[in-house]
Amino acid sequence: MKSKHSIVGVTGSIAAYKACDLVRRLQKNHFSVDVVMTKEAVEFITPLTLQALTNGKVYYDMFKAPIDYGTEHIALAKRAEVIVIAPATANIIGKIANGIYDDLLTCVVAASKAPVIIAPAMNTGMYENAAVQDNIRKLKRLGMRFVGPRRGQLACGDSGMGCLEEIDTIVRCVQQALRVL
Repeated sequence: MKSKHSIVGVTGSIAAYKACDLVRRLQKNHFSVDVVMTKEAVEFITPLTLQALTNGKVYYDMFKAPIDYGTEHIALAKRAEVIVIAPATANIIGKIANGIYDDLLTCVVAASKAPVIIAPAMNTGMYENAAVQDNIRKLKRLGMRFVGPRRGQLACGDSGMGCLEEIDTIVRCVQQALRVL
């Protein structure tokens, strides 16, 4: 079976550690994976961890001197058959919804024609915020798909809507987006 090329976008959420499991499960399901992290994500999990899992480069700094002086965000965007942002913070959702492309992940999303799947993870109050909900509705109207969040115990101790969706559910959503079940 030919592997499908995916990009996993990781943002600055405590749930960033779950991206490791997502990468492994996508690989197990015949996806090649490139990881693009926001600068906030690297505060929660190191690029080295994800690099070890993917056996490839992890992209996280659009303005760092490139080795090949190419336009990485365009090359990544062209390669992608699906982009999954997990976990997705209120910040990344807002930036994409409002056309703010100021980091590598948002630029890849802007430049790609691949389906985008967003898996939110944040505090309940943030998730239920009217502006966040407006941004989610806007992105759905633009054709982006959302998976989760789910109810559960949050890192802050609260209980409610905002937990990252189960990894198996996210993988199924990725497979459905490419119809490779």
